[in-house]
Amino acid sequence: MGDFRIKVDTFYEYFVTYEGYRDVLEGLKNTLIIAVLGLIIGTVIGTAIAAVRVMPKYKRLPRMLNGFCNGYVALFRGTPMVVQLLVFYYVLLPLMGFNLRSVPVAIIVFGLNSGAYISEIMRGGIQSVDPGQMEAGRAVGLSFGTTMMKIVIPQAIKNILPTMGNEFIALIKETSVVSFVGAMDLCVAFKDIATNSYEFIVPYIAMAIVYIVLVALISLGVKWMERSLRKSDRRN
Repeated sequence: MGDFRIKVDTFYEYFVTYEGYRDVLEGLKNTLIIAVLGLIIGTVIGTAIAAVRVMPKYKRLPRMLNGFCNGYVALFRGTPMVVQLLVFYYVLLPLMGFNLRSVPVAIIVFGLNSGAYISEIMRGGIQSVDPGQMEAGRAVGLSFGTTMMKIVIPQAIKNILPTMGNEFIALIKETSVVSFVGAMDLCVAFKDIATNSYEFIVPYIAMAIVYIVLVALISLGVKWMERSLRKSDRRN
């Protein structure tokens, strides 16, 4: 017990006295920015891909778009996030003439990666909506796209909300790989404290607690949104 108290005091010294908390706050900010913006980008991309994949394939253009979307999903689901991050940061973007910092690159890669997974989530949500909703929209003269955006997708989002919460949680935890391109995140911040203090147990426990708190807050937020949507359904 005495040894653990010493470890805690050492962690406190590096966290407070030597202002290690500054790196933790910077890492927390970057973690949230990458995860939130990545989820937003992924939702936009995933929704567009899902709409294409459920679109009738009577014409050539929808078939071509569907083939492109299938290739996109296969590429980003079939390769590890860290590989995508390294390829974009060190190869693709420099070849294209872009000199972006590590955090913006991480946002782009997380958004593209998340889009592939969200497309499958959204596709399942769209297919769970009664086909009569699409038929009703088309019957009153709405186009396929308008019916999808104003009638089908809003209902699909209600069905996939818990799964989207899980995707957000996954993005929060996967931000630990951004250290490969030199970005500061929660994992890097606590690792630096552990390395400088030569004490690894307490910093890693503290890091785990922060992640647990973040996940718990996201879960509560998703449950609140579900309750709000159920109340609005009852009022309607």
